[in-house]
Amino acid sequence: MRVRALALASAVMLASASPALARVPGVDDKMLGATQGMVAVSHPLAAQAGKEILAKGGNAVDAAAAIQLSLNVVEPMMSGIGGGGFMMIYLKDQNKITILDSREMAPKNVDPKLFLDKDGKPVPWFERHTGGKAVGVPGTLKGVETALAKYGTMKLADVIDPAIAYAENGVPVNWATAMYIKDDVKKLQQYGTAGQVFVPNGTPLQEGDLLVQPDLAKTLKLIKEKGSDVLYNGEVGEALVAEVQKRGGTMTMEDLRNYTVKEREPVRGTYRGYEIASMSPPSSGGLTILQILKLMEGYDVQKMGLNSADYLHRLIEAMHLAYADRAQYMADEDFYPVPKKGLIDENYIKERRKLINPNQASNAVKAGDPWKYEGKAPGASQADLEEKPVGQTTHFSVMDKWGNMVAYTTTIEAVFGSGIMVPGYGFMLNNEMTDFDATPGGVNQVEPGKRPRSSMSPTMILKDGKPFMAVGSPGGPTIITSVAQTILNVIDHKLPIQEAILAPRIYSSTYPNVRWEAGIEQDVILQLMAKGHVFDEKPENIGNVQAVIFDYENGIIYGGADDTREGTVLGVDRVSFRMLQPQSAPQREKGPFNLQVNGAQYPYYADQKVLKEGTSYILADKLMLGLGAANQEEFKPYIVEMDGKSYLPVRKVAEMLGYKVSWSHADSTVLLEKARPAASTEMQDYYKDDKYQITK
Repeated sequence: MRVRALALASAVMLASASPALARVPGVDDKMLGATQGMVAVSHPLAAQAGKEILAKGGNAVDAAAAIQLSLNVVEPMMSGIGGGGFMMIYLKDQNKITILDSREMAPKNVDPKLFLDKDGKPVPWFERHTGGKAVGVPGTLKGVETALAKYGTMKLADVIDPAIAYAENGVPVNWATAMYIKDDVKKLQQYGTAGQVFVPNGTPLQEGDLLVQPDLAKTLKLIKEKGSDVLYNGEVGEALVAEVQKRGGTMTMEDLRNYTVKEREPVRGTYRGYEIASMSPPSSGGLTILQILKLMEGYDVQKMGLNSADYLHRLIEAMHLAYADRAQYMADEDFYPVPKKGLIDENYIKERRKLINPNQASNAVKAGDPWKYEGKAPGASQADLEEKPVGQTTHFSVMDKWGNMVAYTTTIEAVFGSGIMVPGYGFMLNNEMTDFDATPGGVNQVEPGKRPRSSMSPTMILKDGKPFMAVGSPGGPTIITSVAQTILNVIDHKLPIQEAILAPRIYSSTYPNVRWEAGIEQDVILQLMAKGHVFDEKPENIGNVQAVIFDYENGIIYGGADDTREGTVLGVDRVSFRMLQPQSAPQREKGPFNLQVNGAQYPYYADQKVLKEGTSYILADKLMLGLGAANQEEFKPYIVEMDGKSYLPVRKVAEMLGYKVSWSHADSTVLLEKARPAASTEMQDYYKDDKYQITK
């Protein structure tokens, strides 16, 4: 697991003069920017393709098309013409934000029981995501072509050449691609075709190997010659359908011919005086981001401090409230109404915020009733809270010299999608159908022609009615929290965009589990676990944020890139950097025993524990933090000094705090059990007594 730091390679930041003081958040006086356009992308070669289009006079949409087509080649495990996505576009001359929805669609011959076994139970995700039933009708290629036709200045044939060259001549495998190939060998070899490309002769491609994709080059040349019709009504589509049906799916050429790109309005809300425009349904991303932000708007976030226990506790609880509503109400709005106004209504947000107890995690978060704030009362829907592995995707942000912006999130869902590659044509197919609920009955159940609920969240932030920031992230449901935290880091914590992206992130959709990135302090984790949160035993990377910022008063464009892949920022006239592979965090030994509280492993290290004459000791301050000891004075008589450090006996302290204590000989673990305080049967307004509440 990486140690997040501002690691830049190929740093070339040129400026003719000192940077002016920015008039927008996310920029400080040490940053240098460009004036003729900028791209922020997860792979340097795709970034180069976008920069070259901007340099030739193309606009942000032209560059975005070139980047996406190139990513299909250089980052084939994340996105491509076998998938779908959402392109958010700001048109400067119209002062308009619009979205092109090229999300995958369900084939015609499906029903809500698609992923149930013969006994009527959901097929486990790991089994259902690699078959033909998992493949949705792809939309990316038609989405790119539509964007160029409506809002670009170039044609598909003008922007596809870099992708063709990368596929035909080969590209060096970078560390990120090598890692994903290594982790997915079995999946790639399952049907043979993808294995021949990424695991030739049974050996996974390594960093530095040349990835040559002649079949994909052939497909891209066909697209250059014939446009998207070759996929949606031609030989590429026929090969795609044949392979999907061979693997158990029902997709037909009629499904491909009937695919439509939809233009949508973003969802909009405000935060601290800034306007947020984000992705609307069928994505849950925009509304859930807005809910999290609006819930946090009631607190003095800056006073709490970045990644403090006070801040993260309220943020986790806000996430739980927002994700409960997401599961209950959000789906393809073309099939079911979504309470878009009610979910972010100020009075509804106040009602929900009252549920956040500053002293402990809530173990009974449920969806609210936003419909009453819309003057409607449709029947309640079934919520499916099935936990699925974090998907992967890609996001990039672009701005041109005229002030047009693009925030584009695109995907094939899981890493390498379904694992199915179209034979002879070289591109991976999505497993997007698994984004539907496997259990029928809810708003996100499988239905013909429907788009599965997404988390993708291309987002723009506006000041005085003008967008100044385009941002997004991959990561399945973690996309939402990655984007929300980046916005909080910029607006509340006053971080420049690169630091805002690299700051360690967390993710938690339901009680009690929390994913976290290296860099969250141990004391903070202990305090949060004392409140009832359960942190994963090891940190893991969350998301891959790419952003551009425009200081429109000074006319300068800035960019930020993530280091969870080879994130790259390129300005047309100046500024060029890419992220180095981060160093792994050193592994710390666990020591002579472990400590579990209500089944959750606590993160104490070897140098913080002593086992002496059958008694287990932990550093006094660390133990009291982890067990939530409010009155530390009463434990002073039991402190034992060893090697100049103060320790407390675990059993004594735990029993004084009301824990039941036992010992597991099998794995040398102290086991502590304690019932949580019973929830009040009456609604409590925890917010009115919260010391960080904002009353005005």
